[in-house]
Amino acid sequence: MTRHPLFRRAAIAFAAFLPLICTLRTFAQDHEILCSDGNGSFQAASHSGVTVKVGAMNNGGLSTRTCEATLAWNKQPITIATNAAQIDLDAFQTDFGLGVPIAAFQVKNSATQCCMEYKLYSLDKSPRLLRTISGGGYFSAADADLDGRVKIWTTDAAAVNGLEKLNLAELDSAPTIVLRFQHGNLHDVSSEFQAYYDDQIAALRQQLSPADLEEFKNTDGKLSATAPSAADQLHHQRQSKIKILEIVLSYLYSGRESQAWSSLSNMWPTTDIPRIRAVLADARAHGLLTQVSGVSSAQAAKKEKHARIFNAETQASSEKTEVTPPEAILLRRPPPPEISNETSSLPELLLELTIDAAGKVRSVELTGRTKSIDAALLQSTTGWKFIPALNAGRPVASRTRLAVSLRQ
Repeated sequence: MTRHPLFRRAAIAFAAFLPLICTLRTFAQDHEILCSDGNGSFQAASHSGVTVKVGAMNNGGLSTRTCEATLAWNKQPITIATNAAQIDLDAFQTDFGLGVPIAAFQVKNSATQCCMEYKLYSLDKSPRLLRTISGGGYFSAADADLDGRVKIWTTDAAAVNGLEKLNLAELDSAPTIVLRFQHGNLHDVSSEFQAYYDDQIAALRQQLSPADLEEFKNTDGKLSATAPSAADQLHHQRQSKIKILEIVLSYLYSGRESQAWSSLSNMWPTTDIPRIRAVLADARAHGLLTQVSGVSSAQAAKKEKHARIFNAETQASSEKTEVTPPEAILLRRPPPPEISNETSSLPELLLELTIDAAGKVRSVELTGRTKSIDAALLQSTTGWKFIPALNAGRPVASRTRLAVSLRQ
């Protein structure tokens, strides 16, 4: 397994340090990709003996660099993707509720393609493709609320790409969807995370002044090229339109249709409301939600107890089972800052990570003697991926420690 030279597992017992705690919201904001344009690689083996390999494809001397991914068992390779622009191993040896450990790959076949495919393969002794989900801007398996149930966080990029002649790059984000397997079927459970959507909505509303809303409401809503507006004014109206659409979509995708239409009526040109409602309904009807079998309501959501978080560094002698520590899949960090007088004698920083059962970082603590805060480093942990800790062969949430070099 490939290890990053700037990181090592801390081999010291936990001590009483004063930590800086950074809790990471809901899902990774930095959507790091393992292999992009032929750069990046990883290989590992599961407990069942299935091996995974992701890396650059041998193009026979061609200048174009691409990626490929394979699984193999009993010397029989299975091609996941080949000649792809991007391939990411999002999760490995993770329990998605399908009865077998899973390897989850997200694949973008070409750089011009808008969206990713998410491929779930079993890791039993005859690996096979169980499910493909398509149309997301990215995919990230995570147990965000640490209730022991892995969800798939994604965005409905295919539904909104080209919506109102807007491309994905113009949007702050395509609407978020949260998926979970229940009894083998894929369900939309976004409404269970309305607090997350509320944060998005609040941030968007702060960017819209009353004057912005009034100006946009006085347009035709379409912002047609024939409208008598200066270029800079049209651009400003377009930005307001984008934020209004994102607010309405956030309500729709979190299961609050009445609030979505109420917000639309308050912010959109009155004469254009029937048209835009039909446009939004049609976009959702042709998006990623066509691939789900059911929808969970906020009222029906069960409040599960938090899953146990195992200590992957030390194991009490009373424990009968051994916890296998998490192993890194992707650890990327920004260049280290200049070393101050305070940290000049320290070769590294110590991080204590809480890693969920999908291998994603839920919180990070800066421990040790230094009081220096490397904010960029802490933020970069939102994109880190691990093979989760295993307890009796089952993936579990864990706390573990990593030492990070202060020098490049």
